[in-house]
Amino acid sequence: MAKPGVGVPANQGDKTIELTVRFWTDGIASKKGNVIPKHGWAAVVVYMHAGSPAHGFKPQDPIPFSTLMELPGTIEKVLTKQGVQLRPYSKMKKYLVP
Repeated sequence: MAKPGVGVPANQGDKTIELTVRFWTDGIASKKGNVIPKHGWAAVVVYMHAGSPAHGFKPQDPIPFSTLMELPGTIEKVLTKQGVQLRPYSKMKKYLVP
């Protein structure tokens, strides 16, 4: 376990937290096995990659949602299930009270 504020070593390329948003495209084209380019269902899943061992993420099932309005909340669920704590970026400081 890392000392508070010190962190753990991580190689270049392992210094990110990556989520994937997948839009299903099957069943839209009339011919089985085909897709209509640039068309997809609003039925979507979000999941987190195991990524770098430095972060210690555990594989979990994707979290589905059925409208784009649910995307921010679904991303929040994926992050909090893994115990991710986000820090405000410099541009957000205008919103926050110290």
